[in-house]
Amino acid sequence: MKTKSKMLWRKALVLTLMLSFMLPAIIIAQVSKANFSGNWVLNEGKSSLGDGRRMGTIGSMTVTQEENKLNVAGTTSGRDGGSMTNTLAYTLDGKESINSSQRGDSKSVAVWSSDGKSLTITTNRSINMNGTSRDMRSVEVWSLSDSQTLSVKSTTTMQGGDISVTMIYDKK
Repeated sequence: MKTKSKMLWRKALVLTLMLSFMLPAIIIAQVSKANFSGNWVLNEGKSSLGDGRRMGTIGSMTVTQEENKLNVAGTTSGRDGGSMTNTLAYTLDGKESINSSQRGDSKSVAVWSSDGKSLTITTNRSINMNGTSRDMRSVEVWSLSDSQTLSVKSTTTMQGGDISVTMIYDKK
């Protein structure tokens, strides 16, 4: 009887020790994910906008990030010279998010890198232009160079080919 009791006590001790070492690592891994919250302004001088296209590029944005949600309110330049603000919401748990606009719904999945330092947002949408439907896919990789610099590398695939840009934002 004493032998079984000692064995159970030793197993409990080993399990407790293992958990005491693993739990802080799990907590640190969850806490160490990048936080993209802030007011950001496009730094055109540091960005690589491809063939000079600026149309549709977000010039400024306000990002809020809470636990499992990323909200982006971005302002772009319109064709008429005015500006348009678009608000997007993503879940950060790998589940699909749907954002609606005048041109249709976009379906996105946001996935963290294994180290939590970058976030990849893959978006698929069908755009209806003049009665013609076009499929578009974009992959954005968000990362912080430092607490004041956000990099968004984006590749958009459409019928005409791929467009890749790197947008660098400075924190206001």
